[in-house]
Amino acid sequence: MSTITPIRNALRTGAPLKRLGGTWGELLAEFLGTFIILAFGDGVVAMAVAALPGSGRAQTPTTIFLAAGDWLLIAWGWAFAVTFAIYIAGGVSGAHLNPAVTLAFAVRRKFPWKKVLPYWAAQLTGAFAGAALVYAVYFEAIDAFNKASKTARDASGGLATFSIFATFPAPYFGGNNWGPFLDQIVGTMFLLMLIAAIVDERNMGGFAKHLAPLMVGLAIAAIGISYGANAGYAINPARDLGPRLFAWLAGWGQVAMPGTVDGSFSWYFWVPIVGPLIGGVIGVVIYDLFIGDVLHSREAAERIASGGR
Repeated sequence: MSTITPIRNALRTGAPLKRLGGTWGELLAEFLGTFIILAFGDGVVAMAVAALPGSGRAQTPTTIFLAAGDWLLIAWGWAFAVTFAIYIAGGVSGAHLNPAVTLAFAVRRKFPWKKVLPYWAAQLTGAFAGAALVYAVYFEAIDAFNKASKTARDASGGLATFSIFATFPAPYFGGNNWGPFLDQIVGTMFLLMLIAAIVDERNMGGFAKHLAPLMVGLAIAAIGISYGANAGYAINPARDLGPRLFAWLAGWGQVAMPGTVDGSFSWYFWVPIVGPLIGGVIGVVIYDLFIGDVLHSREAAERIASGGR
């Protein structure tokens, strides 16, 4: 059997699919990588919230989050999701997989501005598709949980199963969105600082390329364990908005869009979009000012010294 696929043959013969080697190929990688993140990330939340209780593997059909171990399941699940998504997409697009990463790299890392909106579109649609897959696999478990909880999807009690798809603020904020907004800025700030350090080959020699995805996954785990409870650590506008839009179409109503639960919070949808975009830029700027510029100065001094000798 020939190892030359139709796409490869088209590329070799100069057919219009040649463009797959450029931006279109990068967008496909961003779509698939973000799809993988949500397929595994939302999948692990579906396990914790609906599948494990409904399958008789929890104390009751509605028992979730009785111990810190339940949160660790979520944190490590998302870490694995991001790690494997980067392994899949990294060699083609650089595996941004997050509009905050794309924007931050455009601001400080010479990523072309003309690619920002196309990357965002690919990431958003990939996240939407990933959420749809999770729903297709787990909708019976979701319906069983809602039935056991005696709630509808679009009622306030539907927030539990909505949390499979997107994020919401903790009750102790009292409905004030500014606390979660700060949380999203801080979480994404740390994410971009860590990514910038991991991919900077000047810093401690850099990480081997095959280890960088694992390191980013560990960064996701660290943020989730340290800052996750305030607002679900979306730290990625596409990760939240794509599944949120799917949940809205799938019947979660205003719980999903505009992100309102009467008496708890309202119009929350913008927080995990705007907060990460701001935090990502802050994170990469801080890294470059405190670390990147120092490394650059050292390199410049070494080049001058070598030229002098």
